[in-house]
Amino acid sequence: MAQIGSFIPARSARIGLIDKIFTRVGASDNISMGESTFMVEMNEAASILNNLSSRSLVLLDEIGRGTSTYDGISIAWAMVEYIHEDPTARAKTLFATHYHELNELENSFSRVKNYNVSIKELEDKILFLHKLERGGSEHSFGIHVARMAGMPKSVIQRANIILKELEKSRDKRSLTEPVSELAGKREGMQLSIFQLDDPVLQQIRDELINIDVNNLTPLEALNKLNEIKKFLGK
Repeated sequence: MAQIGSFIPARSARIGLIDKIFTRVGASDNISMGESTFMVEMNEAASILNNLSSRSLVLLDEIGRGTSTYDGISIAWAMVEYIHEDPTARAKTLFATHYHELNELENSFSRVKNYNVSIKELEDKILFLHKLERGGSEHSFGIHVARMAGMPKSVIQRANIILKELEKSRDKRSLTEPVSELAGKREGMQLSIFQLDDPVLQQIRDELINIDVNNLTPLEALNKLNEIKKFLGK
């Protein structure tokens, strides 16, 4: 903006000249060329790295999200190192990512600085403050966003359970263990009524759990079913 003579919302600014602006933003495939979303992303990222100059401005958004977690982290990490260490093209770069592992780069590279967009947590809700603050973020709020978007409550509750289990193990080598364990404990749609925050459904659940099926006569079973129907107002 300063370079083209536009207004700059600051008391003062010291801005170097820019000869090129590179962006890697968005997610879309290229069906006509048979290229996946990730291939399109890598093609554009490669073009940026191969055409950098010391006066370039680079805007990168969520590099590596189109592939497996650790492949994506590795590629994003290596790209940051490349741009930082390139002796002839240390371009000014804004790199947006949800890979919290990349926070560690600030400790190893002098020109890398972490910033995060601040939020305020209100009980089980979040408020986006749209304010950029110094420092890296330690966690994401994807599940909160899913709740705001209207995702079924049972899905949100299950996602929270899975997240807590995965966060128990930060060791990459043991990541398959909690994933395998979670898969074995999956609840499925048939059990979703017991995941709802409804006292009536909780009461029905307690009634069913306390029934001694082996010693229940057919008449007692019908009477119990009738009691459960009354809970539901039927």
